[in-house]
Amino acid sequence: MVQRWPALFTESQVYCEFNRVVGKNLKDNFLDALDRFSPSLMDLFRKKKGVTGKFLSELLRQTKTTEPTDIRCLCVRGLPIILGDEPSAFFKSCPEVYSQTPLGILCVGVNPQLNPSSVAIVLEGNVVMDGPANLPQAFCQVMLNLGKVELAPTIQTLKNQLTL
Repeated sequence: MVQRWPALFTESQVYCEFNRVVGKNLKDNFLDALDRFSPSLMDLFRKKKGVTGKFLSELLRQTKTTEPTDIRCLCVRGLPIILGDEPSAFFKSCPEVYSQTPLGILCVGVNPQLNPSSVAIVLEGNVVMDGPANLPQAFCQVMLNLGKVELAPTIQTLKNQLTL
């Protein structure tokens, strides 16, 4: 894999390549959008009921600060839940369990669910990037979606809910 894409295995290389291809600053644009949608996402998390609501209320309960990085982590951790995906299929917290993971984020630390002390990106069972500063930055690098014009139905629904 490193032989196929040697320029995409450090954080700075990903940002430079994104800027070269799209002409935008990936980190700033992603974090600005995440900050802009965070209040709406948190409101949506609070309104959800049922099993989804239980997972989201647990995430909300674990976030006790208004620190921007903590709020971003909460929103990133809640996105798979709100989209109907199993978050444990994407976010891994134990290095031994990612060998069969096609794409994921490895979160390590005392409380890896919300603010891990160490973050890595896993691709085809291998850690391809170790050390993004935090969970939102790792998520930003994984979710480039270059060239996509149409949104998946679940993502379009979420976008509609956030713009109300």
